Amino acid sequence: MRSVGVEEELLLVDRDTGEARAMSSAVMAVAAREGDEAFEAELHREQLEFATSPHEATSDLAVDIAQCRRAATDHAEKLGCAAAALATSPLPVSPTVGTGARHQWLAEEFGLTTQEQLTCGCHVHVSVDSDEEGVAVLNRIRPWLSVLVALSANSPFWQGKDSGYSSYRSRVWGRWPSAGPVELFDDAAAYHRQVESMVATGVVRDEGMVYFDARLSAAHPTVEVRVADVCLEPSTTVLLAMLVRGLVETAAREWRSGEPAADHPVALLRLAAWRAGRSGLDDQLVSPLLMQPVPARTAVDSLLEHVRPALEDAGDFEEAQALVSRLLRDGNGTRLQREAFRRTGSLREVVAECVRRTHSGV
Repeated sequence: MRSVGVEEELLLVDRDTGEARAMSSAVMAVAAREGDEAFEAELHREQLEFATSPHEATSDLAVDIAQCRRAATDHAEKLGCAAAALATSPLPVSPTVGTGARHQWLAEEFGLTTQEQLTCGCHVHVSVDSDEEGVAVLNRIRPWLSVLVALSANSPFWQGKDSGYSSYRSRVWGRWPSAGPVELFDDAAAYHRQVESMVATGVVRDEGMVYFDARLSAAHPTVEVRVADVCLEPSTTVLLAMLVRGLVETAAREWRSGEPAADHPVALLRLAAWRAGRSGLDDQLVSPLLMQPVPARTAVDSLLEHVRPALEDAGDFEEAQALVSRLLRDGNGTRLQREAFRRTGSLREVVAECVRRTHSGV
């Protein structure tokens, strides 16, 4: 069984006003005093990141996610703020870049792009046996990643306004020069040559700034899928982990059986990603199989069917099917945020609702 783990970035918000607060250093200091080392600072001081342990059973992963989310808010509450699974701040914010050397380099080199990158994502790591297997997986999961964007979409608001997008985070993230889908690689050596060539340009500081939609992790023997918004409810994060592990296992099986990767051009993958960021689950998506418009439900169903054998072997299919049905019925984070705003007329109340949902649903 392949292990799976997640990294989630949470937004720190004022408990009373809902506004983003630059409190990550103080929250981590509280966590450290309590012996909790699960959290790290991110690019902006309004963000807090945690990483779960790798797990084979997704039930154990669900417990880990819930514990980390609860701990984040417990630490934050001591300072008058809360941790919210929001991929962008609904309320206007002037982000504060962290003081570390790396963060300051990004601010100087990329200017407004860095300043406006207060976005919170979810990265899923799945174990692979080798770099060769990992690159074979990267080649074969490319068409399916846009569906994950739609499922996880949780960022409709930007600087106090409705962006018109389901995942505006994905559009902001795409401003980095190394972000997005990439071409097929002949083998692991070709992958590493491209990464080395990118670093050699001086545009990116190091391998950690190669922001492919999915990449080989530099720190772990995993494939890291990086396209998702942080999910509003933890159950959606668990679903995302199930689906990504299913995609990795399915791709590895295809590689071992000699099945070639679909050679969709990067230009089409970019359009599919844009459509997913724009529409989420509420309109059409681009079919991963045909690269033609289809209803969102059709694209999601095709993903679930594609990974069904791997999910069944992991014992995850029935739960994944139930979570997909619930998500299509009740909506992702974007739909729930917009419904809260229509109901209350207040972005502050949207934040309050999202703080509550951050810890529910496991």
